[in-house]
Amino acid sequence: MRMIRLVCLTTALTGSLLLPGATTPAQAFESNGPDIAVANVTAHLRALSDIAAANGGNRAHGTSGHNASVDYVRGKLDAAGYTTQKVAFTYNGRTGYNLIADLPGGDTANTVMVGGHLDSVTAGPGINDNGSGSAAILEVALRLAASGETPTKHVRFAWWGAEELGLVGSTRYVQGLTATQRSQIDSYYNFDMVASPNPGYFLYDGDNSDGTGSGPGPSGSARLEQVLADYFTGIGVPTRGTDFDGRSDYGPFIQYGIPAGGTFTGAEGRKTAAQVQLWGGTTAAYDPCYHSSCDTLANLSTTALDRNADAIAHAVWTVAEVGDVPPPAPVCAEATARGTLASRATSYQPTTSGFTAAAGVVKGCLDGPSGTDFDLYLQRRSSSGTWSNVAASESSGADEEVTYTAAAGTYRWRVYAYSGSGAFTLGYDVP
Repeated sequence: MRMIRLVCLTTALTGSLLLPGATTPAQAFESNGPDIAVANVTAHLRALSDIAAANGGNRAHGTSGHNASVDYVRGKLDAAGYTTQKVAFTYNGRTGYNLIADLPGGDTANTVMVGGHLDSVTAGPGINDNGSGSAAILEVALRLAASGETPTKHVRFAWWGAEELGLVGSTRYVQGLTATQRSQIDSYYNFDMVASPNPGYFLYDGDNSDGTGSGPGPSGSARLEQVLADYFTGIGVPTRGTDFDGRSDYGPFIQYGIPAGGTFTGAEGRKTAAQVQLWGGTTAAYDPCYHSSCDTLANLSTTALDRNADAIAHAVWTVAEVGDVPPPAPVCAEATARGTLASRATSYQPTTSGFTAAAGVVKGCLDGPSGTDFDLYLQRRSSSGTWSNVAASESSGADEEVTYTAAAGTYRWRVYAYSGSGAFTLGYDVP
């Protein structure tokens, strides 16, 4: 995030006041989008960290670290079926890049854009600023492609270059569009620093309900803010507004009247005592490693990262009008199986006849639909052909995990919808 004065806001929160750390149970809110696996997001962050370490400790404009970061993200998107463009530009005598990725299909006259900057400062690897936003929107993009759904609106993701030098990449992009092309952008969501270690939960103030600073965003921005506010209210996390002060890559979009929104967990500003009461944490900087060498993998709130990644998915699925999708392949999986269950129904995976396993550890990860209670059982077939449970995971949520040290034999998974219905994904490892 570009360094300028931070405006601290103390206006009324969205949603009801909760004690620090308190949340509404996840099943109380039905998100339009999928649950994004935070382990997948952190895997992208590890890749960006490794890239920085191998390239002088940073991923700044004009460096091999930034170029390698763009190539990493592009490789993931190309493999997922996106149409990508790595667009070079020159600033301060050095070459930087914007990465633009379009999901095929949807109404291009109504394009939903989602972006964040991929460059760091020269002082450090930039894992929170802005590896966090970059990795979160990458995983959302991959989930959207994997869903097989074609949104009603066209969806375009962007990873900007040279933000830290003054929003250079995003400004070049928006200014380079024709008036017609700009008019086809329905909305722009920006995600910059979404995992600060002492996080606040800020939403760009599209309707100027906070009454401070630069005023409201362009017409349509209020709805973008409300979509995110609905999500956080639904999971019991109160939010505050943050001003459209030109601090990040929404700047050139709102300059041309394009509606904008997004989330932000705070930078070098200090959390107030009132905000500590609201969100927990301490009256210290939201990110004490802002623009520093210690902005590493250790400089993250995984909770904030998880919540914001899910909020991004909810926003994309809502605004772009995406249909229902199956859950992702869990990260433990070497093999995957998918299915759909009605309440109180059972599915045997990968088949009713099971699979052969050598002696060793069998592991299964079930990702069920949000708001349900699905259970997972590992069954073994006896010499007489009967099946019996040898391991089980029966929590009150949709996601389950089983690890079992197995003797050689024939096994199968039983997925049971204790309450609720919908699509599930089962990942499993077999010795």
